Amino acid sequence: MTDVWFYHLQRRPLESALPKLLELSLARGWRVVVQATSERRLEALDDLLWSYSPESFLPHGAQKDGDPESQPIFLTIGPDNPNRAHVRFFVENAELSPVLADARSAPEERAILMFDGNDEAAAPAAREQWRRLKTEGHTLSYWRQSEEGKWEKQA
Repeated sequence: MTDVWFYHLQRRPLESALPKLLELSLARGWRVVVQATSERRLEALDDLLWSYSPESFLPHGAQKDGDPESQPIFLTIGPDNPNRAHVRFFVENAELSPVLADARSAPEERAILMFDGNDEAAAPAAREQWRRLKTEGHTLSYWRQSEEGKWEKQA
């Protein structure tokens, strides 16, 4: 079963935290899928990954860009996993269970749910997903940002 990590955003927003985690994933040689729930968020992530740093960008694409199997980072709102991702990031309260239940969509190494601690609906939704995934037998861990914005394992 896929390990599932819950990342509780408290100090830095998704737009600051996600690119750093994507950089680390690529540095490991991992392919990545980022799954959101809306086209609007997907377009915002697409823009972010091109422009988050003046010195670089994160190579990525979506279905509309063609050749999805060759994308180091694939952006989607569905369960697709054309690049055979090692890690899959779920944002915007995207549902993990259906994706992890299907071997064609599940990542090879790890699934990461990133949720915003400042969003009143995000924490209860993350808790519900935690309960469901625990029942399904996944190995779960919970990570929180320190004062400096570093990730610290809490459970």
